[in-house]
Amino acid sequence: MKTKNRYLILAAGMVIQLCAGIIYMWSVFRAPVAAHLGWDIGSTGLTSSVMLALFVAGIIIGGKAQDKLGPRKVTIAGSILISAGMMLSAAVSPEAPWVIYVTYGVIGGFGVGTVYTSTVSVMQKWFPDRRGFASGMTVSAFGFSLVLFSPLAKWALEKIGVPHTFLLFGIAFLLICVLCSLLIENPPKNDPAYAQITKASTKKQHKTSEMLKTKQYYLIAAGMFFTLPAYFILNPILMDLGAERGLSNLAVVGVMLTGIGSASGRLIISWSSDKIGRKPAMIAIAGFTLIATITTIFAQDILFLVCLFAIAFCFGGSASVYAAFTADNFGTEYIGMNFGCVMLGFGASALLFPVISNALTDGTDYTMPFIVAAVTSVIAIILVLLMKKPSEEHQKNKGLGAFTSTASHSPDRGTA
Repeated sequence: MKTKNRYLILAAGMVIQLCAGIIYMWSVFRAPVAAHLGWDIGSTGLTSSVMLALFVAGIIIGGKAQDKLGPRKVTIAGSILISAGMMLSAAVSPEAPWVIYVTYGVIGGFGVGTVYTSTVSVMQKWFPDRRGFASGMTVSAFGFSLVLFSPLAKWALEKIGVPHTFLLFGIAFLLICVLCSLLIENPPKNDPAYAQITKASTKKQHKTSEMLKTKQYYLIAAGMFFTLPAYFILNPILMDLGAERGLSNLAVVGVMLTGIGSASGRLIISWSSDKIGRKPAMIAIAGFTLIATITTIFAQDILFLVCLFAIAFCFGGSASVYAAFTADNFGTEYIGMNFGCVMLGFGASALLFPVISNALTDGTDYTMPFIVAAVTSVIAIILVLLMKKPSEEHQKNKGLGAFTSTASHSPDRGTA
């Protein structure tokens, strides 16, 4: 039998992730939507929190569904939900502005979560020998969405208005994501190339119920929780804080810089983790976040942009490295649900630390919130040091050898 080209499947997953990255773009829609609906901007801003909460719910439920139904069906369903959320948002009227919470936040956010987990999970299965590379490439596209679509969305909002912009994105995402979803599938179990490499690279496939009984799971989820606060504290105040730090004419550049930093971190750090190991990469993420966070307290002008890029870079890197580390520890057969449970740390951090930040500042001095973020980075380093190195890391060379020895069935040489 001919093996399908796993790089074509990776490319399709990256395109889907690129569209799904719309979750990070609400800051672009926020003010125009508030004006269109005649709503105060504070209430409009809550849409992002709703979407993020449903994003995590979509990861968990979508992960469970794709473990049972397969990634293609779940990715198609999630793509439809993302598009439906965008198109229904076009119909929201000033008489009931809160409906945007349901359309963009609930429906769209849940759809983003389902396609995120299904595409990340399936790449872990196609690339058991290069998990960091595969997850990094996939989620780097998710982060790059902000860079690509922000200027397009701003142009559309100015030229054709809010409703037509939502329709434009909704229809485009429907066509692109559904077509790419048709290529998303698990590797065939009867393929000798993947059978040998998966056997060599993974010792045991843990069900979610088994994973939840391990100390390692709680260390991983807590490690993610304490690694990310700096980004979640900085992101909502980026425009205002950038203006205060001497970037009044470059604040928008700062927003795009977070997208570039996040995308590059997802790719470079995860790729590097295949070489240096997951734990060193995770410690580096928390360490650089700690340095950048402390520097942000007093940074001005270009130094502030450097800190901003560093925090976004580490935030992006954590998304891909933690996905690969979850697969290293618990296998890939149940990776959808397993990684969804790990992402509870992401969701809790995203919801909790902006609230803590608001409680610790008067809106002008953000010293205390950044001190809190620095402390959490130290806690993250300690948690990573407590994590055990998964046994399959010791099998990496065997896995690579198995892959090489099956050249006649090489996934890179087959046709789709």
